[in-house]
Amino acid sequence: MQTGYLYAYYNNYDIAIQVDGDGQHNAKYINSLILPIKNGHADMVVGSRFITCQGYQSTTIRRLGIKYFEKLIYFLSKKKFTDPTSGFRACNRKVITEFAKYYPVDYPEPETLIAITRKGFRILEVPVIMNERMEGQSSIRSFKTIYYMLKVTLAILIDKFKGKNLKGCENGGTKVTIVPNSD
Repeated sequence: MQTGYLYAYYNNYDIAIQVDGDGQHNAKYINSLILPIKNGHADMVVGSRFITCQGYQSTTIRRLGIKYFEKLIYFLSKKKFTDPTSGFRACNRKVITEFAKYYPVDYPEPETLIAITRKGFRILEVPVIMNERMEGQSSIRSFKTIYYMLKVTLAILIDKFKGKNLKGCENGGTKVTIVPNSD
């Protein structure tokens, strides 16, 4: 994910769209994601399947996990996100810059909400209808569910108590330049 944000950063994109690769996200909702950014009402917009509760709603176990992260994020930030694990997102240039500096490696969606909220960015959710997974298998299965819940909870708690400055490419870290492949 961070490679995409680095590409958007170094190519001066005003808005970046994030979608999962499993076919759940419908491109017809992209305008809904970017409109609040274009109108100056949000820095990041998340597509939520739970605002209107239409389309694929996920399994009961997953919905319990999503609800857990919704409550944890609210407890720590006093911000409510109905779909904190949604990977269907859009963000403006300022958030692109932050994600180019730092983006969590494993299961980043809930963690990025805390990080961006902590830094004072405005996040909105818009209703979207998601499809059932068309390709691949979830990386969160069987025993990995417990690992996921613990790892993300710990990451969120650590991030909540970080300072405002994230380490990264402009704060003493390694600068990365993306060079197009000639193939």
